[in-house]
Amino acid sequence: MTQTASHRSVIALTGPDRIKFLQGLVSNDVSKLDTDAVYAALLTPQGKFMVDFFVIPEGDTILIDVCADEAPALLKRLTMYKMRSNAALEMTDRTVSRGLGDASTGAYADPRHAALGWRAYDGRPSEDVDWDAIRVAHCIPETGIELTPDTYLLEAGFERLNGVDFRKGCYVGQEITARMKHKTELRKGLATVEIDGNAPVGTPLLTEDGKEAGTLFTQSGNHAIAHLRFDRARGLMTAGDAKVTWAG
Repeated sequence: MTQTASHRSVIALTGPDRIKFLQGLVSNDVSKLDTDAVYAALLTPQGKFMVDFFVIPEGDTILIDVCADEAPALLKRLTMYKMRSNAALEMTDRTVSRGLGDASTGAYADPRHAALGWRAYDGRPSEDVDWDAIRVAHCIPETGIELTPDTYLLEAGFERLNGVDFRKGCYVGQEITARMKHKTELRKGLATVEIDGNAPVGTPLLTEDGKEAGTLFTQSGNHAIAHLRFDRARGLMTAGDAKVTWAG
């Protein structure tokens, strides 16, 4: 079975100020955008997650590959930020395709992790892949599941996923993100856990004495992604009727 990644939309950004405009907004460095895809996020001024996306170089155009449900709001917000920049934004009918292995001509390696293969925008079919299994194995969050509006980038693993640059200069939410990197030790974050049983996404994780230790998210086989309070996640936890453990 083949299909395109129909849950994704593509926004085109054109104009001579396109890189300068985007550089001052997003978490990663797009000034070096050349032949490779860049993974980045737009944050609130308080440093919390709004939306993640891939930035793709295509000649004089930048393609922004984003979750389809978030695309209209992202287009509206970027248009609001554009102000007097010599740049233009429009929704396209381009499709996103995905597959494993090395990126072939016209495709781009997924910058988050080598296990995620390639992405393409030329109408080729996607491969039939259990992406959730790969995400769980490598603790890779997904928009609308693990990535929610109360998420901080470093708690979601964006440094490990090549989604944030600490040398690029100012962007929206940069001050909070930098402070978390240099002045605090993360007490919460996403981790891969072992699970015996099943529970719905969003089920609270509880310690043996009933204290909240986090939230359960995507599951695959006997593993899952969870957002943990690290100080409470050392022993056996439950998610509904399922038993959950984290090796730390």
